[in-house]
Amino acid sequence: MRTSSLLLLAAMLSFSAVATGGEEPQQQPPAQPDMAAFARGAKAWADNCARCHNMRDPKDLSDDQWKVVTTHMRLRAGLDGREVRDITVFLQGSN
Repeated sequence: MRTSSLLLLAAMLSFSAVATGGEEPQQQPPAQPDMAAFARGAKAWADNCARCHNMRDPKDLSDDQWKVVTTHMRLRAGLDGREVRDITVFLQGSN
């Protein structure tokens, strides 16, 4: 009984490899930023963030860290959703 279970498992794995072509799925390259959003974000970042902060190099923080910062600053700076998304696109696209 155990041998037949192992044979069934081996057959299923073989079929799976044949069905997928034996290749691993390829990862998609990162999407290019929306250039209009990038430009709006650069302007909004310069207009809004520079009022209270020294301008930081976007490379100072990772994409995930910029996401947290922009989400937090949306409330503090009174930014609307589009401005925050555009600023995030700019910062993430610049690092």
